[in-house]
Amino acid sequence: MEKLEEQIAHLTRMVDDLSEIVARQEGEITTLNRRVHMLMQREGEREASGGGAVVIGDERPPHY
Repeated sequence: MEKLEEQIAHLTRMVDDLSEIVARQEGEITTLNRRVHMLMQREGEREASGGGAVVIGDERPPHY
């Protein structure tokens, strides 16, 4: 009986620890999603304004 009580206590502690980790990760994911959304919005605005062209491959820059 004592061994079962020890196992239950151990499992309860593990569940609590994992719950804290999941809650923290949820907050981090929310923050990262918000940042990605802001960056995508900024990039969309920059592309719409025509600035920030990126030279790809063998293309010559516009000043040639």
